[in-house]
Amino acid sequence: MKFRTSVPVIEQEPKINHTSKILLLGSCFVENIGKKLDYYQFQNLRNPFGIFYHPGAIGNFIEKVATSYNYEDKDVFYHNEQWHCFDAHSCLNSSNKKELLFQLNEGVQKTRSFIENATHIVFTLGTSWYYKEEETGLSVANCHKLDQKNFKKELLSVKEIEDVFNNTFQCLLTINPDIKIIFTVSPVRHLKDGFVENQQSKAHLLTGIHQFIAAQKTTNADSCFYFPAYEIMLDELRDYRFYAEDMLHPNSLAIDYIWSHFTEGWIAKKALELFKSIEIIHSGLGHKPFNENSEKHQLFLKNLEDKILSLKNKIPTATFKNIPL
Repeated sequence: MKFRTSVPVIEQEPKINHTSKILLLGSCFVENIGKKLDYYQFQNLRNPFGIFYHPGAIGNFIEKVATSYNYEDKDVFYHNEQWHCFDAHSCLNSSNKKELLFQLNEGVQKTRSFIENATHIVFTLGTSWYYKEEETGLSVANCHKLDQKNFKKELLSVKEIEDVFNNTFQCLLTINPDIKIIFTVSPVRHLKDGFVENQQSKAHLLTGIHQFIAAQKTTNADSCFYFPAYEIMLDELRDYRFYAEDMLHPNSLAIDYIWSHFTEGWIAKKALELFKSIEIIHSGLGHKPFNENSEKHQLFLKNLEDKILSLKNKIPTATFKNIPL
């Protein structure tokens, strides 16, 4: 007897391996998957401007990268004793204007350089709702806790989402015509917008993504793909025990489960074969000895060093932080 349905995950090409370079942009679910890529020693760059929730924020960022935009004084503002930029998340905020501008321009340059050699880009969309600044009429990536009277909240239509993706894709092609894009919809529930409004928002994202991918198959076959993270969370993991305490975000068990599906569809077999060796090294690095100076512990460290050197012969880009050697 079967007590649940399983969301099918189709194997995709080209596979991700340890020579691949993956750019990840989007909601906090990007951070979850990015940490998994870090752990298993994949080369990746994620959210140089911080977390993005809606398609317009990602589209604006990619357009800035494609044109090598240079941020200036006019692009930042002072509020609550810090400098902010509407194009970036509050994690970039700084008490020093020059420092913020440096971070913004460095992020643009670093991202462009990365895309030039990237193999895959993962876009994780969280919501279709966005805020438009009343004074300029431009959408913002983050409101930076300014008074809500300065913004107008709107819902991107399916057509507007498709248009954003089209422009974003064309911008990417000017940098790297061989890039592959993996779209996902974040399973995080944006209930601050309302229960019905959250579902409407996700529906717009899903429809916009699938209509865009379908249109691309006629001209750019096998360039754009969809990974069903949202469907796995809502269908296979349809229980609150798979959510964090806020009942909005997937917990670690759910993230591990969705990651396992992602590896089935996208990670190359040779890369998967190295996962166990990587896990053993991480476990060793986390080991806390009773006596750091004991002969037994020194032998343990030597064996760990040998394991790391052996792995680096297979993954030259591998880096392990806080190595006790």
